[in-house]
Amino acid sequence: MSQIFRVHPESPQPRLIKQAADIIRKGGVAIYPTDGAYAIGCAMGDKRALDRIIQIRRLDSKHDFTLLCRDLSELAAYARVDNIAYRLLKHNTPGPYTFILRGTLEVPRRLMHPKKKTIGLRVPDNTIVLALLEELNEPMMTATLQMPGDEYPMTDPEEMMQFMGKQVDLVIDGGWGDMDCTTVIDMTGDNPEVIREGKGDPTPFMP
Repeated sequence: MSQIFRVHPESPQPRLIKQAADIIRKGGVAIYPTDGAYAIGCAMGDKRALDRIIQIRRLDSKHDFTLLCRDLSELAAYARVDNIAYRLLKHNTPGPYTFILRGTLEVPRRLMHPKKKTIGLRVPDNTIVLALLEELNEPMMTATLQMPGDEYPMTDPEEMMQFMGKQVDLVIDGGWGDMDCTTVIDMTGDNPEVIREGKGDPTPFMP
């Protein structure tokens, strides 16, 4: 039976954050707010929960999975980041960006792109999800809550509970969400490449 936690967007209740982390640790799939659109995610190493998200979102084998990290130092443990990339990331995290980087051995193989060995990484600027990541003490696998056939991500937590409640274990209600997805930046080449323009300003990554 799915649960909905109504969490204060600026002062998240520690009891609810701890309960949410426990649900995720036990294999739960959760919906939660970010600094852009709402997202759906699970524990980084939980294959069964990941398979559920793949089925819910109908993701194909070419999908770039993303790890949600609490800060830049945690991100750097899961990606190969040179000095130039590090400086760019430092000036633009936390924020509504997803960075495509080459993964390290710390990244579960099933999350990396099978050929490119890349992984999406992001540090959100959202109090609720940062508190959740701190409680988990590790990154989460994350994907935008945009259902197949929908033009925009879902924004109303009550609607998420109504339509998604039977497919997920938890909805964290942090207020209405944003319709904007993250800006996606490929950092694997000689120069950054803007793959998708979203909420984050792409200007710092343009030549």
